[in-house]
Amino acid sequence: MSKTIKLPIKPAKTTITLPKKAATSSATNQSTKQSTKPTSTRPVAAKPTSKFVQVAPKLSELHLKADSLSYSLIGAAEAITMVLNGIALPQALAKLFSNSNVEPAHRGAIQDLSYRTMRQVGRVDALISAMTTKAPEPALLYSLLCCALALIVEEDVALHPYAEFTVVDQAVNAAAAHPDIAHAKNMVNALLRRFLRERHDLLATVMKLPTAQWNYPQWWIDACKAAYPKDWQAILTAGNSTPPLTLRVNQRKTSVDAYLAILQENGMPAHAIGPFAIRLEQAVPVAQIPGFMDGLVSVQDAAAQLAAPLLDVQNGMRVLDACAAPGGKTGHLLETADITLTALDSDPKRATKITENLSRLQLNAQLLVGDASKADWWDGKQFDRIVADVPCTASGIVRRHPDIRWLRRKADAAQLATLSSRILDNLWSMLMPGGKLLLVTCSVWPQESEAQAAAFAHRHSATRLPAPGQLLPCAATDSDHDGLFYALFQKN
Repeated sequence: MSKTIKLPIKPAKTTITLPKKAATSSATNQSTKQSTKPTSTRPVAAKPTSKFVQVAPKLSELHLKADSLSYSLIGAAEAITMVLNGIALPQALAKLFSNSNVEPAHRGAIQDLSYRTMRQVGRVDALISAMTTKAPEPALLYSLLCCALALIVEEDVALHPYAEFTVVDQAVNAAAAHPDIAHAKNMVNALLRRFLRERHDLLATVMKLPTAQWNYPQWWIDACKAAYPKDWQAILTAGNSTPPLTLRVNQRKTSVDAYLAILQENGMPAHAIGPFAIRLEQAVPVAQIPGFMDGLVSVQDAAAQLAAPLLDVQNGMRVLDACAAPGGKTGHLLETADITLTALDSDPKRATKITENLSRLQLNAQLLVGDASKADWWDGKQFDRIVADVPCTASGIVRRHPDIRWLRRKADAAQLATLSSRILDNLWSMLMPGGKLLLVTCSVWPQESEAQAAAFAHRHSATRLPAPGQLLPCAATDSDHDGLFYALFQKN
């Protein structure tokens, strides 16, 4: 079940789309205001005023060219609207593409714009609040304004992917093409043009708000400050960066040097950033990565590639990868040694990703669907090695999933830490004496990482072996990785 989102806008309480004649808002009552004083007032989503229901048109039914910016804008706005209602962005995009039959060639632009917008939500929401007397409604209109502003919000015009007035024109076209927001096309034009005229003053005003300056909820900023008094700004900044495309070289099939040569032959500049990690200078679709479908490489962040070497698996060992989907660590472990591996995940749909990845790599594992906090899936035979990539808030990978910061609640870390504690205790009983268990989280919150590891070691008198501990997210040229935590235990 999706959680109530914590975006600056209050999500709509219904997904009913009003008939055109039932809409009560107009360009007049949504006119821009002259004051630029920061406000903490949150936009309020539209409420239905009619009992009649009209099915929202599919993206493919709008009179827009699929290769136009207006098409991408309205597509991204529909995805953002789903996020407003608590759906994670990847799932929102998948639903949009499926329901509207979006051609693969046109999905990239919608996806890129959606992710760009989610990285700017705090700022563009503050701008919308500063320029309107009431919340833009319905939610699709608010989302469209967010998407358009995200393309022109930077003061350095050189950073804009499109000419400013092209964005305005295409946003107006997008609004005009959708029956639910066509009434507000003049409002869209007025608000965006006002922003271009007054950008410097408007940004100077809203940037006084921490949520606008950093593009995170206030509770997240406060928690980061408390946990990392010296590093909180760098952590937040890294989370707003666009992640690189990092590959893991399959050592069974090639080497880092050999694959770098293949990339060079294909005109793809890249360099090694780890024993098996290569970062491409320019991200490309996986279908364009040389040898990807043949299993030469996999997409995996450099920090995530540390798990397999830390476990020190040897030929003949019996290994468990708990909470394994989508199978990145599973594949890396199998590339490292000839082992008998069980991949466990509680989500049947996500578990299919493990099968797909192993099939591409031409590797085999026993795949089980089950709850890692229970033992009903276990055959009673203890494992030599266990990797426990336990559920967490994913606060260390927000640069890859910028919607997470708005979907999470402050209480989530404690709740997930409790669940992870039960999983770890359960898995420990499945580890043979002398065996090793690797705790992994993609979180930067201490209660999910170091505090969890310390409490676990105390409960079980487990020996802690050398491990990286907390890796903070980093976007430097020579060191680029997500924020992961590692703790390695040995059973006495």
